[in-house]
Amino acid sequence: MSMRFRSLLTLLALAAGLAGCGTVNEKLSAGMGDYVPQWAGGLPADAPPRPGTPQYDAYMKERERKRLMPAADREKEEQAQKRASGLTSGEAVR
Repeated sequence: MSMRFRSLLTLLALAAGLAGCGTVNEKLSAGMGDYVPQWAGGLPADAPPRPGTPQYDAYMKERERKRLMPAADREKEEQAQKRASGLTSGEAVR
């Protein structure tokens, strides 16, 4: 084989490999963000679930239920949830 043909073949193989890495990384990056800790730039603790999961469907139903609720009742429920979630150590001492 000539040197030009080998160079072209090598360049073509490198280009195909690079293109393959791009599609693999696209697929991996969609799910890898769930495993990165929050302090390292991952999802925050209060992030909603991913679409297409059963948790997402439940989350959307609860969100719609709260949206249809009168504002006064919604505020009361939010305050009750804050109290039920527990007091911080500073609040417990007071």
